[in-house]
Amino acid sequence: MRIGYLGFEFPQGKVKYRDSRLLKLEEKTSPKKTHPFFVEFTQDIESALVVVSSKDKSIDLFISDLEIIEKRLAKADSKKEVFLNKCSQFLEKEIPLSEVEFSLEELTLLKDFPFLTLKPLLILEKLPPDINQLISQVLEKANLIFFYTLVKSELKSWLIKRGSSVIEAAGKIHSDLAKGFIKAEVINFEDFINVHNLSEARSKGLVKVVDRDYLVQDGDIIEVKFSV
Repeated sequence: MRIGYLGFEFPQGKVKYRDSRLLKLEEKTSPKKTHPFFVEFTQDIESALVVVSSKDKSIDLFISDLEIIEKRLAKADSKKEVFLNKCSQFLEKEIPLSEVEFSLEELTLLKDFPFLTLKPLLILEKLPPDINQLISQVLEKANLIFFYTLVKSELKSWLIKRGSSVIEAAGKIHSDLAKGFIKAEVINFEDFINVHNLSEARSKGLVKVVDRDYLVQDGDIIEVKFSV
């Protein structure tokens, strides 16, 4: 995941996120290989999933979006004009568009405009002392959660939007898993860490068999059953 930033003196490059749950799972399961989560810090806010900005620099983003609206209003039909004026009202109050509740029709209209504040925007007066604390704040702001897989002795952490279904999680792992999805076995980290192994977890009824509509919870450990 790429995180763009403005207004801070900060080195660009990849950073490994210190995930305490992943470390505990690694200690418990002794996998042959562990795949941690990395973020890449960059000043290229155009390509960032999340923009990390100080308060004064974030104004540039609002101004940029207001300039887009000003240019597009001249050619907009009545429907888009109403929509753009609504966006303008929020931007003038320095409310990022990512924090505005739009209707389904408005969300479709949004796709026509390259608004910068449509990305989750974390506004900080100063950076926290710990880089992993900053990453945690960014993930929370972006409404992202972790789930985990342990397949063929490989432990891996995955990011997914809160409220996503298990079929979407399967697609994150591999498109074939989503296409051939049959069911999934799920146990949450908190339950798993308090038993000896998966066999004990199953005997205690802690492993759930779920269908494609199950909503992934933060910290779920997921094994997808599928057919090719």
